[in-house]
Amino acid sequence: MKYTDLAYYNGKISPIREMQVPMLDRGCYFGDGIYEACLSFNGRMLGLDEHLDRCYNSMRLISIEPPMEKAEMKAKLIELVGLMESEVNFVYWQVTRGAGMRNHAFSGAETGASFWVMISPKTPTPIETVYKLITAEDKRFYYCNIKTLNLLPNVLYNQQAHDAGVGETVLHRNGRVTECSHSNISFLKDGVFKTAPLDNLILPGITRKHLIALCNQEGIPVVEEEYMLEELFEADEIIVSSSSNLCSNVSEIDGKPVGGKDPETLAKIRAAYRRKVKEDCGYDL
Repeated sequence: MKYTDLAYYNGKISPIREMQVPMLDRGCYFGDGIYEACLSFNGRMLGLDEHLDRCYNSMRLISIEPPMEKAEMKAKLIELVGLMESEVNFVYWQVTRGAGMRNHAFSGAETGASFWVMISPKTPTPIETVYKLITAEDKRFYYCNIKTLNLLPNVLYNQQAHDAGVGETVLHRNGRVTECSHSNISFLKDGVFKTAPLDNLILPGITRKHLIALCNQEGIPVVEEEYMLEELFEADEIIVSSSSNLCSNVSEIDGKPVGGKDPETLAKIRAAYRRKVKEDCGYDL
C-alpha cells in the first residue's frame, strides 16, 4: 500500500490525520522529547546518517533511553519513506520519553520511549530563494544545541517574521548573532564563509555542516567564530540554511538592503550543493 501522507507511532501506521496518540505521552504535555527532519528524494533521505547521529546525541543529552538501535531506526525510516507515492517528501520524526501520569520527574514514566514519524509531500524550496529578515533579542533558554520539542520561543519569533511579511527572524544575544527562528545563518565576506561556532546557543545544523564541507571542497575559507549583528549588515552575502531550505540568500534586514556583493561565490556554493543532492539522492535540485 502506498500513502499520500503517512504517520507512524510505535508500530502503528496510518494517514496523518487518522493517527491517534495517548494523551499521557510526555511529549504532549511537557514537550519531553527530541526531533529531526530532512528531505527525501527518490526514496533517499539527504544526510540521513548525520541526522540520526544528532538524534541519538539529543536523546543522550536529555537522558532518553532510545526506543531502538540506530540501525533499526534507520531501516524503519527508509521503509516508511518507501511507502510514499511522492518523489520528494518532508520526513519528520521525534522520540518522546514515553507515557505516564503527569509528573515533572520523568522517573515515573510508565513506558519506554515513543517513536513518532510523519511524512508528507514537499516541494523543495528553490535554492535561489531570497529572504528578507527582521532582528530580535534571543531570549530562548540555553539548550539550543539540543533539538528538543520545546519550540514555543521559536514559534513566536517565526510568527513575528510572518506578521512583518519577511522570511525569518535573526536572533542575537546582546548583539552576538546566534541563529534564526528555525534556520542557521552564515555569511560571506571577502571570499570567506563565516558562521557561528557550535556551542549551546545554536543548533548544530546538518545543512550548516554540509555548507562548511562544500566550502572546504571548493577552496572557500571557513571561519567558525562569534560575530556581531553589525557584521551581517556589512556582509557580501548572507546565507540562511536549514534541512528544508538549503542555501537561501538575504536581501534585506530590518528594512535595510544587505548582501548582493559576491554572487559568484554564492553561485559556486549552490552549484556544489546541487551536485551533492544529485550524487547522494539522484535528484536534480
